[in-house]
Amino acid sequence: MRELRIRVLAGVFAVAGVLSWAGARLWNSIGTLPSVPLAAPVVLALIAVVLLATALSLRGRLKAQRERRPGAKGVDPLMAARAVVFGQASALVAALVSGMYGGTGVFLLELLDFPVRRDQAIYAGLSVLAGLGVIAAALFLERVCKLPEDDDENHPGAEPVA
Repeated sequence: MRELRIRVLAGVFAVAGVLSWAGARLWNSIGTLPSVPLAAPVVLALIAVVLLATALSLRGRLKAQRERRPGAKGVDPLMAARAVVFGQASALVAALVSGMYGGTGVFLLELLDFPVRRDQAIYAGLSVLAGLGVIAAALFLERVCKLPEDDDENHPGAEPVA
């Protein structure tokens, strides 16, 4: 399984941000810009908490398994792989959504004189922060589930993963 690259996430975030900013400008010139929902940062924060809890649980179980503690509950490799795929998908979606809300938030900075738009700018900023939390939790989960044999430094002559 390939490791998630921060460059890819940053690229998705940047492209989504620029397109969202341009779309918000266009939409606002034609009519009324849709509001940024309060639920957006809440849902992203919940996803980050689930990813973090999964990572911490797996880390503890893997540590107990490595130390051969009696009664240690092992980790099914398929479950760990599913957790990593869930983390990677969540990180990509969070980068996209955070970029969209980031671009909209930058546009809304021009309209801070209106209380409704100020609140929406705050929700957009909180959504970006929560999205970054999802990305951080997903990367942590990926690192927790990484096998020691996966390190390229331990295998001379191994091809780097692109």
